[in-house]
Amino acid sequence: MDEAPQIRPATPTRRHSPLADVFLAFLQLGLTSFGGPIAHLGYFRDAFVVRRRWIDERAYADLVALCQFLPGPASSQVGIGVGLARAGLPGAFAAWLAFTLPSALALTAFGYGVVAFRDAIPGGILHGLKVVAVAVVAQAVWGMARSLCPDPPRVTLAVLAAAAVLAAPTPLVQVAVILAGGLGGLALPHAGADSPHVALGIDVGRGVAITSLTLFVALLAGLPLLAAAWPSEWLLLIDSFYRSGSLVFGGGHVVLPLLQSEVVPPGWVSNDAFLAGYGAAQAVPGPLFSFAAYLGTVMGPEPRGWLGSAICLLAIFAPSVLLVVGALPFWDALRRLRPVRQALLGVNAAVVGLLLAALYTPVWTSGILAPGDFALALGAFTLLVFWRMPPWLVVMLAAAGGWGLQALAGSV
Repeated sequence: MDEAPQIRPATPTRRHSPLADVFLAFLQLGLTSFGGPIAHLGYFRDAFVVRRRWIDERAYADLVALCQFLPGPASSQVGIGVGLARAGLPGAFAAWLAFTLPSALALTAFGYGVVAFRDAIPGGILHGLKVVAVAVVAQAVWGMARSLCPDPPRVTLAVLAAAAVLAAPTPLVQVAVILAGGLGGLALPHAGADSPHVALGIDVGRGVAITSLTLFVALLAGLPLLAAAWPSEWLLLIDSFYRSGSLVFGGGHVVLPLLQSEVVPPGWVSNDAFLAGYGAAQAVPGPLFSFAAYLGTVMGPEPRGWLGSAICLLAIFAPSVLLVVGALPFWDALRRLRPVRQALLGVNAAVVGLLLAALYTPVWTSGILAPGDFALALGAFTLLVFWRMPPWLVVMLAAAGGWGLQALAGSV
């Protein structure tokens, strides 16, 4: 496999401040990033590694590997890390807000009954969005494999990682695969471990990081005690959603049963309303954790509506922000040590394997259902990889293509 050309940091003349650049870039992604967390990582790589060159390929893979270990939505955490590296703590918040806001507003509006997504959007468009996710993830696997698996040992690690995750697709197996990749990196000699260190550019002091991690633990342990000592719907709500965001591994789909057990049995949300919101969440771009905004809107008890939406959204994402801000400065320091960098070569190969497994399931299995779907995905991949077309435009074309395939099937 050919070595990918070295990506050098670009120094373009910007009209906006770094903070504005972060907000606008993630707002565009929040409006166009369909396909779930694995597809989001593909969109992020194209936006920040390939096109804007805000972060090096290897540093990006290291960031993805860290976020696979942390509980919470991995793609949102990667985005928070990119924003933190680009514009400090304000950049981390700007990245989260811009990427989350479009889906949160849409699901809040759906909660009010203003937009009924499942009835208003033709099924062919929704299916076209699933198909384009195949192309986006395939592009990410292709690019990352060229850079991070340039020799037979690392290709083998990636293939073994993919096989293990496909055989036992659980969050614990994913973590075990990453650990095994690290051990493989230590066992195999790689000249790449002696390459110059590429810093993430995290400008956060140890004191801030320790405070962030302490606050994460304090809220996780303290909110249930506060809710028991001073019973209130506000505290119970914040505790439930903060705990859900703190304890879930494996991304957005894994949090859904946890949220259902938190909001349906107490009678806060009916099961029918929960399932209706889940269906709407599949039709919007951005993180699936934005589903919390819908639940906050349709709550029976106060707070609900816009206020409930904001409270639930902040509560479920707060653990992710605290963990990323707390962990990344130490992670960036650890990456400077040669044994850690040696292990990361194997970890990065394992990350490629995880993406390769995700390309098959759930991305391929849910998107490619007929020969026409494969043709549409192949066309989207060609536009992304060879014509270098902007992903948002490819998303629109694929959605229109899915609609056209549905119409063609109906006319036959």
